[in-house]
Amino acid sequence: MDIGSIFLSEALGTGVLVLLGVGVVANVVLAESKGLDGGWLLINVGWGFGVLAGVYVAYKTGGHLNPAVTLGILFSGADEFAPGIEVSGAAVFAYLTGQLAGAFLGANVAYLAYKCHFDAEVDNAKKLAVFATGPAIRALRWNLATEVIGTFILVLVILTFGHTPSGLGPVAAAFLVVGIGASLGGPTGYAINPARDLGPRLAHALLPVGKSAPAEAVLVPGGATVPAPLAAPDERTDMRGKDSDWSYAWVPVLGPLLGGALAGLVAKFLF
Repeated sequence: MDIGSIFLSEALGTGVLVLLGVGVVANVVLAESKGLDGGWLLINVGWGFGVLAGVYVAYKTGGHLNPAVTLGILFSGADEFAPGIEVSGAAVFAYLTGQLAGAFLGANVAYLAYKCHFDAEVDNAKKLAVFATGPAIRALRWNLATEVIGTFILVLVILTFGHTPSGLGPVAAAFLVVGIGASLGGPTGYAINPARDLGPRLAHALLPVGKSAPAEAVLVPGGATVPAPLAAPDERTDMRGKDSDWSYAWVPVLGPLLGGALAGLVAKFLF
């Protein structure tokens, strides 16, 4: 498969993943949504089905949808990323850029689907929570450790799938993501995927969703505790105080990359 096809496959698959994942968070947290206050488990299940759909869409490239998975396969010493796709620097570049582009586009489409609800929502913390993860307790070293652990489990088990006779494929991956969210998602909102967090965070920074200046942390169901207070209605599209919480953004990028690489190294010796 050529580099362009790898990029397109992963971009489409990751776009579907993020559209459904960001969409379920929007459904649960934004004002006047029919799913308002649906709870943590609904978000876990929504992200799981997002993985299921995304992996099927990107089946030609193995449905990585996640730089940590690509890195894990690389560090495991595998010869191929997927049948017919040899491990190479060019392939890594196509996978990673496709995943980031897809995540960015998926978040933008989710915004369009919930545009009226973003306009109706006055709590800027909830708006950011739709796009990006954040810690329940802001302790960056421990937040990083949580992301490393969660992603390690994700990638190690995914690498195990190739050595088991279950044949469940995307279904198994979907249940795995639901399980990680339910078990390990509480501290940080379980990004476990650099593209999933960085792409939508970039979208949040560029889209006209207003944010006011940081204040005390607000715990938001569905993946983020962010330093932003309630905004007055006339501030909802005010871009001057925009804060996408970039001071935290390195955690859900570096943590999953470390976790994925570590899982690949462990898999290399175990399987």
